[in-house]
Amino acid sequence: MKDTPDPGPTFPIALPIQLAVNGKRHQLDLDPRASVLDTLRDRLGVMSVKKGCDHGQCGACTVLADGKRVLSCLCLAASYDGADILTAEGLGTVDQLHPMQQAFLDHDGFQCGYCTPGQICSAVGMLDELAQGMPSHVTPDVRKVAELNDAEIRERMSGNLCRCGAYVNIVSAIREVGQGQAASAALPMPVAREVTR
Repeated sequence: MKDTPDPGPTFPIALPIQLAVNGKRHQLDLDPRASVLDTLRDRLGVMSVKKGCDHGQCGACTVLADGKRVLSCLCLAASYDGADILTAEGLGTVDQLHPMQQAFLDHDGFQCGYCTPGQICSAVGMLDELAQGMPSHVTPDVRKVAELNDAEIRERMSGNLCRCGAYVNIVSAIREVGQGQAASAALPMPVAREVTR
């Protein structure tokens, strides 16, 4: 009688994972190797997230995970258990677009549109990083909050490729939204008034 080799430890075929995607909570049993990108597209039918290179080089799959921009093709879904994932289609509605979505339309910031959802998510995350004072490679003084200018926008968006070459219009769209956010942040907050009856 032959000795059978020890198969080694057994691992679960699927892991229970919970994700909130565009405000809707999902309980899933996933292969531990499943990426956030494949989970969104193949399991949840969220098609705004695009698979471009599948190697983290093009940015087409960019989403916001707990408010931070990530390349979903490089993220294991198991590592994002409990996370809030926001895609471009979750930023606004058809009747009320997110300001970044509207700016991309107004400035014609797309041609074929394949990279656009990732560009929009990256732009929203990038403006938040800028507002938090995170410097970039081109920030002149890392001790100060960077000024929103074209060089900062280009550097911070350099991970998102547009094969059609709509970069000039993408930068214009992001600049408009960023300047609008800066202007609204500079406005004084309304004073709460006591309500009497």
